[in-house]
Amino acid sequence: MSTLRDLAEEHTSLRPADIDHLHRIAGDWQLLSDLSFADLLLWVPVDRDGTFLCVAQVRPTTAPTAYLDDQVGRIVGGPEVAHLEVAHRQGRIWREGDPVWYGDVPARHEAIPVRLRTADGESGEVVAVVGRDTNLSTARTPSQLELNYLTTADDLAQMIADGTFPPARHPGETTSAPRVGDGLVRLDANGKVTYASPNAQSAYRRLGYASHLVGEDLAKLHRRLATDPLEGTDAGNAVLAALRGEAPPRREIDARGATMLTRALPLMPAGVPIGALVLVRDITEVRRRDRALITKDATIREIHHRVKNNLQTVAALLRLQARRVAMPEARVALEESVRRVASIALVHETLSMSSDEAVEFDGIVDRVASAATEVAATEVTVGMRRQGSFGVLPAEIATSLVMVLNELLLNAVEHGFPPAGEEGAAGPEGAPEPAVVVSAHRFRKQLHVSVADNGRGLPEQFDAEKGGNLGLQIVRALVTGELRGTIELRNGARGGTEAVLVVPLARGTADRLAG
Repeated sequence: MSTLRDLAEEHTSLRPADIDHLHRIAGDWQLLSDLSFADLLLWVPVDRDGTFLCVAQVRPTTAPTAYLDDQVGRIVGGPEVAHLEVAHRQGRIWREGDPVWYGDVPARHEAIPVRLRTADGESGEVVAVVGRDTNLSTARTPSQLELNYLTTADDLAQMIADGTFPPARHPGETTSAPRVGDGLVRLDANGKVTYASPNAQSAYRRLGYASHLVGEDLAKLHRRLATDPLEGTDAGNAVLAALRGEAPPRREIDARGATMLTRALPLMPAGVPIGALVLVRDITEVRRRDRALITKDATIREIHHRVKNNLQTVAALLRLQARRVAMPEARVALEESVRRVASIALVHETLSMSSDEAVEFDGIVDRVASAATEVAATEVTVGMRRQGSFGVLPAEIATSLVMVLNELLLNAVEHGFPPAGEEGAAGPEGAPEPAVVVSAHRFRKQLHVSVADNGRGLPEQFDAEKGGNLGLQIVRALVTGELRGTIELRNGARGGTEAVLVVPLARGTADRLAG
């Protein structure tokens, strides 16, 4: 299915600014659809005269739809779009005409011109038309709720025609809540409540206000109810800003253990401020779950911090033991264990500072590589370099992979570059500087890693499956076991040794890496 932008760019000559405005309408028009008890269809004129293309559609959650089939992508012309042509050409809301039938469903047509205001705030040209089509098959009793909904919908429809709706979205805000069904409060020009839906009344009751809202000054009420005076002031000022014609950011009010989200919208049909619309939603349980998740995340980070401290303590004890051991072989074994424990501690240190069970792995690789050159038992100075990016890795992959890379880097430094005078040592003239390169890239939900040096290469008759020291045995066990991947040790095309790893990424990890 083509997107709104795709359809508009393919079939119309609308400017990018026009299309962006249509996107804003489609992102916020569920409110108008629910208030109108009607389907909304966004029609744009195509290059052929008298022909319109539907680029977006929304169905009401408060009433049955007038269209069982999706209308997006449909191009129509002739008498069927006469009402759209009038709204587009004359720049006024069209409400005339008899009901039409879609199969067995009678519907009432309305057409609302869509204007994009100019940079200086003047009313611009009509760039599209919103069709408001109401299913008439269900008889309705004109209740107070319905009348207030429809009145407010007409005000917002006029604001679309004026180019003042929807308001600009504030950074970080979504369009998911609150909605009409969560709770609606309508204010007059003085900020007094003229109507409050039953759900809105219930939300305020949770905050401790048991009386009826009609007649209350809502800005003052928010200041009285909020437990935090600053929070109450912000919520009250948001109401006052909407009354002045502004579109303030959403505010939360906490009182008596309950939390309510509020969104204030100005009502300015024909540019005249007549009041404001305040949508409210009881989000007490949502915030309670958020607090539980924050506590859980903090606990997990604290656990990682303590694991890191314990591993560092183990490393320190092994280091002390290594100093007291007289046998060189035992000392070397203990020092290798210190490095392995330290590499695992590095992952837990990173996780202790992260908000989830995933780490940015590039920084860890860089630190492990730097440590390998410092602690490796060799007299040769080896340069380390990383190519590509590992991206974000989950903890279960990162912990094993850092041990694998630690072993491969140490092997490359210690065994790839023998001291001067030993067999295989590089010559002093014309020889490249000793270097190890760690490369990483993602391909088809797999992480491909290579650790390559420009040293003396693998010895003859080397068996990667059977040969190697303890470090390589650990590498093979971790790669084939914990990481469920593959590893190949081989001589490089231009000399040296290359270790190539392929590690499958769990579903979702590849998406995070790609992001």
